[in-house]
Amino acid sequence: MQNNEKLFALDIGTRSVVGIILEKKAESYHVTDLLAIEHTERAMLDGQIHDVLAVSKIIKEIKDQLEIKHGPLAKVSVAAAGRALKTERASYEMNIERKPLITKEDILHMELTAVQQAQSSVAEKNERDKSQFYYCVGYSVLHYSLDDQEMGSLIDQQGLIAKVEIIATFLPRVVVESLIAALHRANLEMQALTLEPIAAINVLIPPSMRRLNVALVDIGAGTSDIAITDSGTVIAYGMVPVAGDEITEALSDAYLLDFPLAEKAKRELSQNDYISISDILGFTTELHKEEVIKEIEPALDKLADTICREILSLNNHKSPKAVMLVGGGSQTPALQLKIAEMLNLPSNRVAIRGIDAINHLTFEKSFHLGPELVTPIGIAITAEKSPVQYKTVYINEQPVRLFEVNKLTVGDCILASGIKMNQLYGKPGNAMIVTINNQKITIPGSHGEGPTILRKGMPCSLEDTVEDGESLTVYRGKDGEQAIVQIKDLIETEPDKKITINNKSYIIHSKITCNGVAVSIDHQIEDRDLIEYRAGSTIQEALESLHLTKLIDELQPFQILINGKETILPSFSGKLMKNGLPCRLNQLFDHNDVIILEKRKTPTVQELAERKQILMYQVLPVYFNDKKITLTKQLAQIQRKGQKLQMHDLLYSGDEISIEQKPFEGFLFQDLFASVNINMPQSGGGAFQLLRNGNSATFLTPIKKNDKLSIVWPVKTGNPFMNN
Repeated sequence: MQNNEKLFALDIGTRSVVGIILEKKAESYHVTDLLAIEHTERAMLDGQIHDVLAVSKIIKEIKDQLEIKHGPLAKVSVAAAGRALKTERASYEMNIERKPLITKEDILHMELTAVQQAQSSVAEKNERDKSQFYYCVGYSVLHYSLDDQEMGSLIDQQGLIAKVEIIATFLPRVVVESLIAALHRANLEMQALTLEPIAAINVLIPPSMRRLNVALVDIGAGTSDIAITDSGTVIAYGMVPVAGDEITEALSDAYLLDFPLAEKAKRELSQNDYISISDILGFTTELHKEEVIKEIEPALDKLADTICREILSLNNHKSPKAVMLVGGGSQTPALQLKIAEMLNLPSNRVAIRGIDAINHLTFEKSFHLGPELVTPIGIAITAEKSPVQYKTVYINEQPVRLFEVNKLTVGDCILASGIKMNQLYGKPGNAMIVTINNQKITIPGSHGEGPTILRKGMPCSLEDTVEDGESLTVYRGKDGEQAIVQIKDLIETEPDKKITINNKSYIIHSKITCNGVAVSIDHQIEDRDLIEYRAGSTIQEALESLHLTKLIDELQPFQILINGKETILPSFSGKLMKNGLPCRLNQLFDHNDVIILEKRKTPTVQELAERKQILMYQVLPVYFNDKKITLTKQLAQIQRKGQKLQMHDLLYSGDEISIEQKPFEGFLFQDLFASVNINMPQSGGGAFQLLRNGNSATFLTPIKKNDKLSIVWPVKTGNPFMNN
């Protein structure tokens, strides 16, 4: 701020440098002057200064011209390009088993360790040797979790694994250093630093609106910067190397224009329905706006498609609720509609925003209120409201330069110093390895203690704020100790167990030895101890120790040989139940469990046929002489050692049987005679007639269910028919 009233800010872009003077009046700002000068050579590339001398020359020229009207200018606010920002997600998890309740200091330690992991990832992805080449300019916690369950807070929680996931934003140190170098050559001191996307967002999207998923696109000459808001914060930054120059070059190629004339034609195209152009051959042509747009449509499609792809990539592959366009390139004709179409948004959800959309801002009437001025004004206002400054803090007597976004904390200083957060905590105590019943178990020692951090000789926390020039002393935390454990701490069971077997109670006694010597359950163990523990832990071991092996024999599967094939029938096998549920002999039992053992069954032939779905007989109900009878044919015959078995005969486990199965056939009229006896009449001769449902039939006529059958004799005396 100049004379406590004026703000001097610079927007150093790829095509030009814009200087602006703002005057602060209470809660409002007034634009009193602005000046833009284009680069005469390629001094900027992708938002980073590549030629410090060329850029400083333009900065000095702007400074000198503005000083004529506004007096000496010694300090200036600038912005680092959003395309230089790197956003990275990272997570850190910590084993908190046997650890006291989680404190706020523990959570901060986890968060900062995750930030350092993100810092290392950014450095690795961008081919840097050290993560210190990147400043962390802010991070947000995405969520905490405890044992894979998301939690609102970890304070005072207990469990096995605590985890934090963060998203952090980093800025390369070279970007800041080149800015400072260019300013110093122009005799200017950096008063404050902000970030271009943050500057534009701060004046167009206030914090109350950042809960909305909105994309801000700053389309310049060579690049387009993108920032995404959601859930109350800026969730991602991005850049694509295409912008307004793509359209200028398309116009130049289509109509044989040199670059400055093509740039002039592009600007006129956004304001007029007709433009007049003069090509390199000297011909002047008047063109309609729609005609020109159609000619350069491939370039427009490429620009819109590249921007939309980056928006979707940054926004988890979904369209935002709205898109705001700023920067000189945002005025490219038809671009607004193409972006809306490619993102499947209504046309009124993609809008170009100029400085007239900035609240509490006034300006001279002579100024053009275009979207290209949003970022320069945002830089001035944001740098005044939320400046990013440099401070020096001494950690263990070593100076550390910090890039401060908000209030500088002890944790920020440790991050910048390069000290690894996970190395500040004491190591866990030595673990013990013991063997219980041939299974090795690792018993961890106690957790290491957190670091001790002194500020002005007094202990402080990671969230305490520090001031420029302060000194901090960091001591590594105390290591943990080896655990003290008794056998009962490892064996989660009763030393003696009561068990009920087939309604009779028994006591199963445990046996514990340590290195071959009998010990009590209170015995304190040492590293490498060999512990044997037996308490009839399975049902089979309990039955054997109680000499109930006959019951085990009854649980063997019911098994027979059918036609030479071994067959197991679970429904006839013995059953083992624990507390009313089926179980196996090798399953564990607990104190007061109730065990029931059911013996194997001895099934009949009929039960076997039903279980194996063997059709032993084929039956057919019919009527003979108006009386209902049932005809029967045997379809299967079961034999054991050559002896035919009846349906009521018993089968035993281990039997070898054979089953002869006849094919299923229908019934013929002649099958009737197997079920009834027929006496021929004593007079009237031997002639007779077979009838099926009143129709003439033969002995081989097929019959069906409920058919009415009869035999008619010429002369009937008495009743010649008698059922078997």
